[in-house]
Amino acid sequence: MSVQKEHVIEVLRTVQDPELGKDLVSLGMVREVQVTDGVVDVHITLTTPACPLKSTIENDVRAAVMRLPGVQDVRVTFDANVTTDPRIFQKLQVDVRNIIAVASGKGGVGKTTVAVNLAIALAQEGARVGILDADVYGPNVPLMLGLDQKRPTVKDGKIQPLEAFNIYAMSIGFLVPPDTALLWRGPMLHSAIRQLFTDVAWPSLDYIIVDMPPGTGDAQLSLAQLTPVTGGLIVTTPQAVALMDARRGLVAFRQLQVPVLGIIENMAGDVFGVGGGEKAAQELGVPFLGRIPLDPEVRKGGDTGAPIVVSRPESPAAQALRDLARKLAARVSVMSFQADPDLRVV
Repeated sequence: MSVQKEHVIEVLRTVQDPELGKDLVSLGMVREVQVTDGVVDVHITLTTPACPLKSTIENDVRAAVMRLPGVQDVRVTFDANVTTDPRIFQKLQVDVRNIIAVASGKGGVGKTTVAVNLAIALAQEGARVGILDADVYGPNVPLMLGLDQKRPTVKDGKIQPLEAFNIYAMSIGFLVPPDTALLWRGPMLHSAIRQLFTDVAWPSLDYIIVDMPPGTGDAQLSLAQLTPVTGGLIVTTPQAVALMDARRGLVAFRQLQVPVLGIIENMAGDVFGVGGGEKAAQELGVPFLGRIPLDPEVRKGGDTGAPIVVSRPESPAAQALRDLARKLAARVSVMSFQADPDLRVV
């Protein structure tokens, strides 16, 4: 019995996206099916190139199609089309699909280190990523990317973002001398954050990671007023005092109607303990995305402009960050689907 394309598509209706809980055909993820002499080629479009369950989907597709009589082999290929919130373009006139705010209730928890490494890890998975340093009082992104001695150029009236490790970066630190103290009130801060979005020639991006100042204040309020934020991510350490501040950050996101993507526990280990971030997530009813083990090389990488996902990719900390990047991308996809259950990958 010869295998027909229609039979393959029908059996693929039994295969669900594990995160979205809906079948691949209904989601529009099955882009192409070809059958040649018993060999079936299936092309799947994922909702993110950083999909953590890509191998699960591949195995499920292969198993389902192999059950059809006459199938000798199944070959599965992938691409990705990241879901987008059209309100971002309507508000800012920038071609950015998702804006993710990385925040902490207090300083010293490694928020910028996490933001930088997550951005690079997403790019390593094939996503188009930018990072916007909204910590105008203490911009550390330039140093961590090894760009602290660089200055952006202006072309056609737009500031050109700098590039490092396949991500695009913009920071107030590129535009002012490093020893300058910015004593800005709320309106000036609001204007600066807007300009970092609208006066910059951002390319088409799947994600912009926004590194927020520590605490809760004008920057968080300005970002929420300027643009629809896809979601907020809280970075904390296992210490009790850090967790108290993380709770404040979560409350601030909720008051600003910014969806909370989850909590990341940084610097987990003997010095700071383990598990506090997970406990806080459970108490607050938000996802716990995972923890990053305490490793001096993470700090060294940030100080030398060589983030650990690049400088020591096989280290436990780098592996944890890559896993977190995939989970973050999956959360964004799920959140988009929950906001629009009729969403199709187009």
